[in-house]
Amino acid sequence: MFGIKRICRVPAVSRSACYRWTAGAQAREVRQAAEDTLVEETREIHGEHRRNCGALRVHAELRGFGHTVNRKRVARLMRKHGIIGRHLRKKKRTTVPDLLAPPMADLVQRDFTAGALDEKWCGDITYVQVGAACLYLACVIDIRSRRVLGW
Repeated sequence: MFGIKRICRVPAVSRSACYRWTAGAQAREVRQAAEDTLVEETREIHGEHRRNCGALRVHAELRGFGHTVNRKRVARLMRKHGIIGRHLRKKKRTTVPDLLAPPMADLVQRDFTAGALDEKWCGDITYVQVGAACLYLACVIDIRSRRVLGW
């Protein structure tokens, strides 16, 4: 066997650092065992949710079971062990405004009150996603009665 002095000379480590590293070996084993059990519980939670949940939901479940664990640690362990949640799809942009078009005149002057029926009408356009397609919906209402006049 080699002496501690010769062992520390090759990697250029001080003797105190070598002693500190060997003294912390048991603590590292305990931390690794706790991390392994946390990863197993994370896999179970991820499997129960049909592999949909990400780090936030897994963290909430672990906290619900009484574990005191940081969200960033859960995210790091999931990333390290390849546990990936389902990502949300990117939102589809349906309308692109024309920046060169002049603004429309505000005929109502932001006054949404009317004294009689059919005095003021208001409308809006939106879209409804049906399957893979988007259908546009335009609606006109009477400001006084809030009744839909047409779509």
